[in-house]
Amino acid sequence: MIIKSIAIFVFLLILSSLGVALYNLIKNKEQSQEKSAKMVKALTFRISLSIILFIFIFIAMATGLFQPHGIGLNILSNKSTATIISPP
Repeated sequence: MIIKSIAIFVFLLILSSLGVALYNLIKNKEQSQEKSAKMVKALTFRISLSIILFIFIFIAMATGLFQPHGIGLNILSNKSTATIISPP
């Protein structure tokens, strides 16, 4: 449960960072270095958080802390039972 809570919290941080960048884009229509730097910083923070979240989920799934269910589980089970049929 704590793993899912961390993932949801980081995802909400990603969305809020995207909102800050959108706010800076709309509010500051003039082209100045300082105003565009705020937007670039927010987008860089969002990209960094996205990469960290991806790595975190990958490690959690690899170690068994985070178990896929639903579609992901069906994909994994279908790969193990699939047979390759060669064309005639």
